[in-house]
Amino acid sequence: MTKLAEHTATRPTRMRYIIALLLFITVVINYMDRANLSIAMPALSQEFDLTTGQQGLLLSAFGWTYAAMQLPGGWLVDRVRPRVLYASCLVLWSLATLFMGMSGGFVALIILRLLVGGFEAPAYPINNKVATAWFPERERGRVIAFYTSGQFIGLALLTPVLSWLQTVLTWHWVFILTGVVGIIWASIWWFVYREPRDKSGVNQAEIELIASGGGLVDIESGATKETKPKLKWSDVKVVLSRRKLWGIYLGQFCLTSTLWFFLTWFPTYLVDYRGMDYIESGFMASLPFIAALVGVLLSGWVSDLMVKKGLTLGTARKLPIIIGLALTVFMLGANYTDSTALVIVFMSIAFFGNGFASITWSLVSALAPERLLGLTGGMFNFIGNLSSIATPIVIGLLVTDIDFAPAFVYMAAITIVGVLSYVFLVGRVERVEERGKLTVV
Repeated sequence: MTKLAEHTATRPTRMRYIIALLLFITVVINYMDRANLSIAMPALSQEFDLTTGQQGLLLSAFGWTYAAMQLPGGWLVDRVRPRVLYASCLVLWSLATLFMGMSGGFVALIILRLLVGGFEAPAYPINNKVATAWFPERERGRVIAFYTSGQFIGLALLTPVLSWLQTVLTWHWVFILTGVVGIIWASIWWFVYREPRDKSGVNQAEIELIASGGGLVDIESGATKETKPKLKWSDVKVVLSRRKLWGIYLGQFCLTSTLWFFLTWFPTYLVDYRGMDYIESGFMASLPFIAALVGVLLSGWVSDLMVKKGLTLGTARKLPIIIGLALTVFMLGANYTDSTALVIVFMSIAFFGNGFASITWSLVSALAPERLLGLTGGMFNFIGNLSSIATPIVIGLLVTDIDFAPAFVYMAAITIVGVLSYVFLVGRVERVEERGKLTVV
């Protein structure tokens, strides 16, 4: 065998990049099914004569079950293989989405939206498990950034398409076709996805590359699963009684509040309060998502650059979060202009800031007690996702049929709370101890 042939034979294959693409497309579909209701809401609310309060309740329905099912969903992820669980969840939430297009009333829409939220709850834990099994540590950050960017890329590209579809057909077809897409993708996931050792096209060199780099290629092997200690109430008390941890919990709630504003009320604001048609609003609504994508990609690069330049890890992680949250306050400018172009500029700056602040998970691993990393992350995700319930309802109660200004005042106030929580509650970035007092910062 020649040296070239020998080198080729031992070169790792790159099947893991195909897996990354599968995750990316799944995230696009995941967020398409979160945002389709906000796109259809102006037409839907007109047909069913919904008040702003009813609209807020309907927009929040996803969040009730999504938040409630975080811990049960995580339990399922630990016990059911990603190939089976993801395909099942995709089919179930897509069927609920499809039937939303056939529903004939407010109550039916609420029930179906609750189902969508519940069945989507395991999605991101599955993504994390797949990335852990398929990628070495040195590649995992990039792949997580890649598939996470799907939420903004998908929303930026699909928002105009769904808005056009609603204009050409009706709002019913927004749900029917997005549901069909999800069911089709579930079958593709089922036929294509396998664990690293079971996937055709993967050679031993790639398996060894993943495993030697910290990838858990045998995560689904019964032989590698250890008996985990049972959850103790004393552990829960620890993660709920530390000031620094409450700083990141509140900060995450405030950060995701902005995301849920754009996922729920923003299209309605453009149509009902700015007088845009559906196609125009779809295009305009996509611009802040593009800005958020730029913010997401830039934040990691800036943070790593600060570490490289010798700044402390705490400064490198906290500063982009604080700056991003501060930029989000720019959405308040929409209350002081009649120019649609300026409104979109303010919203794009605000959502860029939201994306720029998106490295919050890095502080979970830096602050959480070593033994309670998972529990701290679960609490962080749970409290953060409560904004998916609060934001749509609070805005629905604050605004009137002719005045949306209180919504932006609320969003600005929430963002300022987030900044204060990172400055005064989190303080110096250092690991929280399970016992004893916190280090004074």
